[in-house]
Amino acid sequence: MSGAGNTRKKVEIHTPLIEAQGGSMQFIELVTKRYSVRSYKPEPVDDDKLQLVLEAARLAPTAANRQAFRLIVIPTKNRESELLRIYNRSWFVQSPLVICICAIPNEAWVRSDGKNYSDVDAAIVMDHLVLEATDLGLGTCWVGAFDPVAAREVLGIPEQVDPIAFTPLGYPADQSPAKKRKSLDDLVKHKSW
Repeated sequence: MSGAGNTRKKVEIHTPLIEAQGGSMQFIELVTKRYSVRSYKPEPVDDDKLQLVLEAARLAPTAANRQAFRLIVIPTKNRESELLRIYNRSWFVQSPLVICICAIPNEAWVRSDGKNYSDVDAAIVMDHLVLEATDLGLGTCWVGAFDPVAAREVLGIPEQVDPIAFTPLGYPADQSPAKKRKSLDDLVKHKSW
């Protein structure tokens, strides 16, 4: 439409943290490059990079935009033994930081059949976080096989909040192995099951 009667305005979303740094990879390159890092350098994560990773998580879509999640950023220094109660692998505490994504079911959108989307939302948030970390040269490893009781005790997580996943966050000290994935023919159905 054009003309004097057109009052439609372009709406732009500004994200100053991301605009300041900018992304450096094409998306398919980024998802190809991401891998589960299981060896970390001890050097600290720059605060600017941490803020960008957290900003990417904050901007992740959630069902009905409820944002029924919280992130806990945990420095590992001097907390190694208690963090190992959560997940007992030495590489889990090699990184300078560990991040926990928690879901808050009573704040989440619920589908008509009763399915609460808090865990789905948390997974989307974590995915945004790990992809931004990869784009910034940081390593992560999605950890779901943790002890939820220990997580609640060590981190003081309230009963109405569910810890969903953890990831170390730091600079990789290992190399990415070759990705092994099923073919699209094995994974994609067309028109019906």
